[in-house]
Amino acid sequence: MTLIPQIQSKLPNTGTTIFTQMSALAKQFNAINLSQGFPDFECSDELKDAIYEAVKNGYNQYAPMPGIQPLREIISEKIFNIYKRKYNPDTEITIVPGGTIGIFTAINTVVNKGDEVIIIEPAYDSYLPAVQMCGGKPVFSSLSYPDFKINWDEIKTLINPRTKLLIINSPQNPGTSVISKEDLEMLDKITAGTGIFIISDEVYEHIIFDNVTHQSLILNDNLASRSFIVSSLGKTYHVTGWKTGYVIAPEPMSQEFRKIYQYNAFCSFAPAQWAFYKMLSIPRTYKGVSKFYEEKRNFMEKLLKNSKFKVLHSAGSYFQLLDFSEISTISDFDFAVWLTKEHKVATIPLSSFYHNKKDDKLIRICFAKRNETLEKAAEILNSIK
Repeated sequence: MTLIPQIQSKLPNTGTTIFTQMSALAKQFNAINLSQGFPDFECSDELKDAIYEAVKNGYNQYAPMPGIQPLREIISEKIFNIYKRKYNPDTEITIVPGGTIGIFTAINTVVNKGDEVIIIEPAYDSYLPAVQMCGGKPVFSSLSYPDFKINWDEIKTLINPRTKLLIINSPQNPGTSVISKEDLEMLDKITAGTGIFIISDEVYEHIIFDNVTHQSLILNDNLASRSFIVSSLGKTYHVTGWKTGYVIAPEPMSQEFRKIYQYNAFCSFAPAQWAFYKMLSIPRTYKGVSKFYEEKRNFMEKLLKNSKFKVLHSAGSYFQLLDFSEISTISDFDFAVWLTKEHKVATIPLSSFYHNKKDDKLIRICFAKRNETLEKAAEILNSIK
């Protein structure tokens, strides 16, 4: 008799991500897909030309493990120009195939079995499983509703000698809020003198609105000294499918990060790295992104102002939250499925970003779409009473 091996799942309570579910449902019912966070418009001709040029010039083999030198150097220059802090491109900047793999690797770098990790919810859905796969213990704090601000008093009560890591996300996905200078000061105060590491998920750093300055953890000496800071080039340049980002951290942390990274990805897509190097050499190509998306946010808010949905003001990212409590009392998941099947607009239920499926009757929409797409979606949403 043949013995069939059995897998002991490291994620026994995890299924397919909500993004995959809702995008599949959108395709099945031919719905407008406002669920998954990707643009439905083209990137710039400059970027297309840059990657075509890279391919034609033969940059089609493995890139160096930490990323091509010119890209790391131009990122270092950009960071200094914006935040006035110098990161060594050789030892403190690592190019990765997307922010998610950067976050996963950073978590695996510092978290060991039994270590506690503070996750602030609603949270991007990759944080929790990455902690669980390390044998870490997730500890949760909730952002306040409806402004989605950090509850520092609650976080203080969660910190203890077992706390190894705290994950920050600003601009926040899916809450669309941003941290303030006062938040940085509070985070500095509660982590000073501790052995707590921080992962700062800043993949939407160039998508922040209303003339607000992005409060990167780079700006604070103490926080920068203990932080892995994650950014995304794919999101900044409207090419999420290129899966290219970077992680910056002090040299000792980057050394350990790279030890793990070399075995879970090794390197990211070489032609994209060369193309992004060329684009980052032209600062206007990333400095205008906030204005571009702010206009789309304003456009969508205006389109929905007379709807039965309450539109929560987005301070950053390319998402908006819609409160449907005046329309229905069913769960946000059931509402999102109903909206997709019956009205042909796909969204994301916010409860999917909470470990306990907290339901505030909110759905998340992505406004990184052509205006025609937003108009069609808004027409449908306005018809729902």
